[in-house]
Amino acid sequence: MARVVTSIDAVRARFRALQRPLAFFDGPGGTQVPDSVIDAIAGYLRAANANLGGPFETSRLSDELVTNAHVAAAGFLNATVDEVAFGANMTTMNFALSRAAARSWRAGDEIVCTKLDHDGNISPWLELAHDKGLVVSLCEVDDECHLDLDHLRSLLTERTRVVAFPWASNAVGTVTPVSEVTGLAHEAGALAWVDAVHYAPHGPIDVQAAGADVLLCSPYKFYGPHLGLGFGRRELLESWRPYKVRPSDDFPVGHRYETGTLAHELLAGFVAAVDYLRDVGWDFVAEHERELGRQFLDGLPASYRLHGIPSSDGRVPTFAITHESRSPQEVATRLGERGFAVWHGNYYAVEIMERLGLEDGAVRIGIVHTNTADEVERLLAALAEI
Repeated sequence: MARVVTSIDAVRARFRALQRPLAFFDGPGGTQVPDSVIDAIAGYLRAANANLGGPFETSRLSDELVTNAHVAAAGFLNATVDEVAFGANMTTMNFALSRAAARSWRAGDEIVCTKLDHDGNISPWLELAHDKGLVVSLCEVDDECHLDLDHLRSLLTERTRVVAFPWASNAVGTVTPVSEVTGLAHEAGALAWVDAVHYAPHGPIDVQAAGADVLLCSPYKFYGPHLGLGFGRRELLESWRPYKVRPSDDFPVGHRYETGTLAHELLAGFVAAVDYLRDVGWDFVAEHERELGRQFLDGLPASYRLHGIPSSDGRVPTFAITHESRSPQEVATRLGERGFAVWHGNYYAVEIMERLGLEDGAVRIGIVHTNTADEVERLLAALAEI
């Protein structure tokens, strides 16, 4: 993506939502959206609100929008239009896709997940295991929350059907070696099933280069509306029998996995979000986030412990911290009173919190490219005062 916006002031000018005292460090739970996304949603509802396939203007406009949204999704993921699908959210899509994939699996077949995963990429497999007698194993992480690839290798057998893993951890920020993990999965004859929800706002996604068989993400985490977006290799989508109503079209292939009527107005917002990221450019996103991440790590008060990678390398700027004496809830509440939006708890990353021995979870500081150095400085000062 070419860079057009070159300063943080120019970025923030596109977000009326940011023109308030509250400093948003809650991006991992959902980012704010630029005005162009809001305008696109409202514009669709004003000018083109209709269902598809009708012989009249608003329906034709809706047909065009749905086509454009799939083209934008394919470009965003470096997939083909046949290979992308939209749904309510990542978790709902994952339950549906995993069910379709597993129709022919037998008792004793194996799934490997990781202790870095959000539960949206664990529970669908646990439920399948419950119903079909499958075996689910969890790949370990080291003390800095890097994925243990040697342990992953030891878990792979001829019965492994899927290796499900995150591109980046929503809890501790670890970026996994995606191509290496997909390569190990394929060597074992398994599918590489990637949760890219947390990585998507931080860097470009190329499903071909990554070697992903299935990849899921959520536009509301990358400056768009509440939706789920999925990719599946065409051969897989063609070979599976989806859960769908009989009149639903079979082509394009991805459409078979889009149950019911899509939220057209949200697709309009999605297209606008992709356009926004194209305007900003991934170079700006990466450079600005890295600078803010270093600033946070360098200034973290001694009364806090960082859980995860202690540098800017091999991570996105999502930081899990705990205070030496105050609970995560108390810290987050006090920060909220001072005008900082942060999360506390496990954020559905159950396994990594258990691995770290954090019964009450942690405080999550989520930096994205719309944050400023001044906000980070003020956050650090507030942390020191708590």
